Amino acid sequence: MSEKPLTGGSSTRRPFLAGNWKMFKTGDQAVAFVKEFVPLVGNLSDRDVALAVPATALQGVAEAAKGSGVIVGAQNLHWEKEGAFTGEISADMIVGAGATMVLIGHSERRQFFGDTDGWVSKKLAAAVSAGLLAVVCVGETLAEREAGKTFEVLASQLKGSMAGFVPKDEKRLILAYEPVWAIGTGKTATKEEAQETQAFIRKELSALGLPGQSLRILYGGSVKPDNAGALMAQPDIDGLLVGGASLKADSFAKIVNFG
Repeated sequence: MSEKPLTGGSSTRRPFLAGNWKMFKTGDQAVAFVKEFVPLVGNLSDRDVALAVPATALQGVAEAAKGSGVIVGAQNLHWEKEGAFTGEISADMIVGAGATMVLIGHSERRQFFGDTDGWVSKKLAAAVSAGLLAVVCVGETLAEREAGKTFEVLASQLKGSMAGFVPKDEKRLILAYEPVWAIGTGKTATKEEAQETQAFIRKELSALGLPGQSLRILYGGSVKPDNAGALMAQPDIDGLLVGGASLKADSFAKIVNFG
């Protein structure tokens, strides 16, 4: 497949557009979405497209998306292979359902369910060990941004979340920057703000001894069809993590078909 970017970005970092459905869609609704969505996105040879779906829909979506090029992922996992962890899902369970990707450390997991940087690090290790593509999320709150602590918070999250990760596994890792204040609020970081922050994350990854110039970094936060192109034109934005706008096939297709 071609590695050529569409607009902005690096000549070696392939665009990655991911939808995160959160707690929406039954199994039947999820399969119906895939059947409507796939014909709308056509040729995916120059970009990667992914859907992070509820655990109950993983197998159905994986089967419906088979052969389409659409990557199917879970929204969370536990770091243990098995055990007395009621309500949790393991990496092996995700793989067994036919998925190949998982979100880790989404801001809602951090905010509402207690995910710490230490937990994120262990979840990342479990995902990599199982052969999953891990999309690790970082981001600051509005209070942290207004206090001028954006870079301080991101540096701390990256250091803790990446603990133990080794460069040889870079193909199993994607970073996603989610300004918490812009998720589901209708507010979006300007393309300049997003670019500045993404560039900082790339520099910080390199400082941690990781391949910052080759790792893909996504932006997530009230992404819509009308701002996707401008965001993707920024040199350090390699893709988008889309929430609400990924729930409708036509809306997400417009984002995927940017450029």
